[in-house]
Amino acid sequence: MLKFHDLEIPGVQVVDIPINDRWQVYYRLQELQIQCWSPPDGSLKVDIRNDVDAILVCSAVMHITATRQALVEWLDQCWQP
Repeated sequence: MLKFHDLEIPGVQVVDIPINDRWQVYYRLQELQIQCWSPPDGSLKVDIRNDVDAILVCSAVMHITATRQALVEWLDQCWQP
């Protein structure tokens, strides 16, 4: 499950993801033009400015960290009425 931790800076969140996936998520968010950075403490901080940014962050993290089975189940749920 994706967890966000509020910082004192409005819109900036710390995203909890496994360290081995952090750089993949970082580079994907950069491609999506979402400002993010990884300070020396190893965290991933993301500037979420609107709802679309939040959805894109969740989607990018899920795409990289979820198992194939979890992604298939999620897609199946999307097609349910």
